[in-house]
Amino acid sequence: MKESDEYPVIETERLRLTLPGPEAAPRLLRFEEENREHLGPWSPPTPPDFYTEAYWVRRLKSAREEFVRGQSMRLVLFGRDDPSGPVLGQCNFSNIIRGPFQACYLGYKLDYRAVGRGLMHEALTAAIACAFERLKLHRIMANYVPTNERSGRLLRRLGFVVEGYARDYLLISDRWQDHIMTALVNDKLGPEDVR
Repeated sequence: MKESDEYPVIETERLRLTLPGPEAAPRLLRFEEENREHLGPWSPPTPPDFYTEAYWVRRLKSAREEFVRGQSMRLVLFGRDDPSGPVLGQCNFSNIIRGPFQACYLGYKLDYRAVGRGLMHEALTAAIACAFERLKLHRIMANYVPTNERSGRLLRRLGFVVEGYARDYLLISDRWQDHIMTALVNDKLGPEDVR
């Protein structure tokens, strides 16, 4: 794993995870357009302008601002050998809460053409290490729709533990859906690390 000073740049064997600037908006828009059907069953409602370049310009600027303020780390996945190529996926560490909680929520999505190759496991292994070490998080929570078995297997493989079942937890595909609640805890974070 390699990181830059200002914004994370995480490199794995096959991937480069970054917080790109607004110039990447056309590539993020293309990713969302091309994966609309693939991601639809697992996605919450989107803003009216979600499928516009202007939305992604704002979103990318906001992602960098949130990172600087310590509120999120919204990483975009590219091929390690093709960092200016197409977006392969995203993993978002959002709603970071500091103090005695030191926690966040994790969400992720992968291009339909990249499914089944272990890329999200590779990406999240490195991104979680960054969240625990650089961001000093104690707890990462990830919740998934019970029928999304692929997501459940991925989280178990990463070491996430099921902590509960939330009825009508989130609006997904135009209806309130139950979620399985999981978390991964950083047992190396001591009281001296809390800020």
